[in-house]
Amino acid sequence: IFYITEKAWNYYPYTITEYTCSFLPKFSIYIETKYEDNNGSNDNIFDSDKNHMDHEVCFLDIAYDEIPDRYYKSSEDLRYFASVKTGRGPLKEGWRDEPSPVMCSYKLVTVKFEVWGLQTRVEQFVQKVIRDILLIGHRQAFAWVDEWCDLSLEDVRNFEYQMQVETNQKIGTQVLASPDP
Repeated sequence: IFYITEKAWNYYPYTITEYTCSFLPKFSIYIETKYEDNNGSNDNIFDSDKNHMDHEVCFLDIAYDEIPDRYYKSSEDLRYFASVKTGRGPLKEGWRDEPSPVMCSYKLVTVKFEVWGLQTRVEQFVQKVIRDILLIGHRQAFAWVDEWCDLSLEDVRNFEYQMQVETNQKIGTQVLASPDP
């Protein structure tokens, strides 16, 4: 039996998420996230001068970037979606440059697969999959805004707890925490 371990540290506006696999000890995914109130204009948010790793910068356009066909849902197509509660949307070409509030989620994704002969191919594949996951997830966050924009912090904590209970029932483990602080 092998398992994936997710560790997350959240100190908004900065978060870190780390994934490891018990079966592949030389495999890990490390995602740093910073949020800023801008349209993606911060070219050096992760202070890359100090970080001597080579990295590629990708801009994800949640409205106009292509997603795999199997994940497409017309209700989540932001070119046509309009929020009833917030009045935001549909997102037109060039939407990131509009003066309305825009928050950017910057991600620095590091994938390590230290197996000779497979390292580059596996790391590139995982980067592509993560890009798709992030694109779809951020599209959904926008498209589902009417479901979450009125939630209180207590509502969010109760929802998180309910998801923990349901997930643990599916995999047959006990719930260890309650939503109460």
